[in-house]
Amino acid sequence: MKKRKITPLAIIVMSFLGIIVLGVFLLKLPISTQTAEALSWADSIFISTSAVCVTGLSTIPDISATLSIFGKVVLALLIQIGGIGIVTIAIYVLIVLGIKIGVTERYIIKEALNQHSLSGVVRLVRSIIITTLIIEMFGTIINFIVFIQEFEFWKALGVSAFHSISSFNNAGFDILGSTSIQAYSSNVLLNINTMVLIIVGGIGFIVIRDILAKRKWSELSLYSKIVLKTTLFLIVSGTLLIKFMEWSNVTWLEAIFQSITTRTAGFSTVDMNMFSYSTLIVIIIFMFIGASPNSTGGGVKTTTFFILFKSIKSFLSGKPTIVNNRKIGIDSRIKAFTLVILALVSTITVFIILAGIEARNPNYDMPFIKMLFETFSAFGTVGLSMGITPFLMPASKVLLSTLMFLGRLGPITIFGIMNKNWGHPPVSNIEYATERIIIG
Repeated sequence: MKKRKITPLAIIVMSFLGIIVLGVFLLKLPISTQTAEALSWADSIFISTSAVCVTGLSTIPDISATLSIFGKVVLALLIQIGGIGIVTIAIYVLIVLGIKIGVTERYIIKEALNQHSLSGVVRLVRSIIITTLIIEMFGTIINFIVFIQEFEFWKALGVSAFHSISSFNNAGFDILGSTSIQAYSSNVLLNINTMVLIIVGGIGFIVIRDILAKRKWSELSLYSKIVLKTTLFLIVSGTLLIKFMEWSNVTWLEAIFQSITTRTAGFSTVDMNMFSYSTLIVIIIFMFIGASPNSTGGGVKTTTFFILFKSIKSFLSGKPTIVNNRKIGIDSRIKAFTLVILALVSTITVFIILAGIEARNPNYDMPFIKMLFETFSAFGTVGLSMGITPFLMPASKVLLSTLMFLGRLGPITIFGIMNKNWGHPPVSNIEYATERIIIG
């Protein structure tokens, strides 16, 4: 009997599952809480998944008051591993130990980092780890300047490091209390540092490496230019929309912070419940778009949004999809549309099931908009919340955990496991007649 070979996609999925399971058992330990009372299985599963999938949603109202120092360290490590990727970390450990990286391992890295070839993937892994540590170190130092004014040395250092890791990995977890960083909404230094960390983590390691290597806009790759232009457009448009729709409720600093954090980070300097329905819908759309490929963020990604926009514009104008004198291939356009459809179908399906479950919740009446908001926040691995997550039924918590996992790895990665020809299109000499179907 022929043994079925485990595909790289399956290895990537199983590695994330393995870390989540490990996190569940560590968070379940009595030592992880300040009261030495073990978390429930539903809460442990949810928080571990939320951390590894760098989401930030929590079924515990106040993480800071619930988790012990051990629990917070575990949470930070899960965020770090989830943001960088267990495959990347594992390969880096092998590099440090001097173990030769074979073709199989290189192919797994290629799939994990969504690269087009095996060339340079080991150097990329080394670059990702070193760059991450340097950026988080500088983020910690700047945070420390803020937090040392309120906390004693070691607590200030711990909060600073945790916040830096959570910001760069677009996780949205904080250990400052139940109101996130709302108490620091006017602190310019903390706001700017957090926004910079979120943006840098959200544009992706490939773009960071490209910027550091070339340092000139004209020399950047087309991919990097698309990511940077789309990111800037989303930040500016998000800021203007939020400010103008909530003119008297938010300052310009709060508006730009909310625009940046909305797409994957999940920090909040304002209460989501104060926003109008129109603003919440805009935030939901931005959460669905998310960050960029090969980043620490989720969503359908900025490049997908860009390709969809360009494809629709090209169709309406009757012209080919051209960007910087380059034609966007049909395979990239099909992949973008497929990703969005799979993401929408998955998210809406979960929302429908969630609504059905919560209709029987005897402890809390779940408003429609809040359930919709929480569902899209889970898929986009954002972590913004309207405060209903702690009151969800256990089945709903597990359901949202599954959606966070899908959002972090991506629908194409998850569903791609079923594709036996992934990465190796079947070769056939048969040509079929083309049929034109009436559309619209």
